[in-house]
Amino acid sequence: MSHMTYPWQPPPPEPEPDTETRRLRRPALGHHSDLRVLRGAYRRQRRVATLTALGYFTLFLVLSAFAPSLMTSGATDGLPVGVLLALAQLPVTWLATALYEYTARRHVDPIADRIRRQSELDARREAAR
Repeated sequence: MSHMTYPWQPPPPEPEPDTETRRLRRPALGHHSDLRVLRGAYRRQRRVATLTALGYFTLFLVLSAFAPSLMTSGATDGLPVGVLLALAQLPVTWLATALYEYTARRHVDPIADRIRRQSELDARREAAR
């Protein structure tokens, strides 16, 4: 019976777990919190790298549109500030790529490796049954 007919009825008895359920000491990998942690770490990684590259480019575009006198002013002998900022786009893109790689190695890859090891262990346990 999935629901009680009368409020004074005792709750239905709990089903006995079978031997397979008793062997599992942790939830299956699909319900594991590490997957949520991995998705969150990967999401933060993408945001940081994307905002680094696109943020600089957006700043360059805004300065080009709303501060043309700044962009045409000379920074050095005959080289305007706008050209220097445009040339700085390449190192900023490299910085965003390096930041992406750093956060991958530092935060995302260890979580993914741990999940991979756990899934291999779960697969071996299933094969042994």
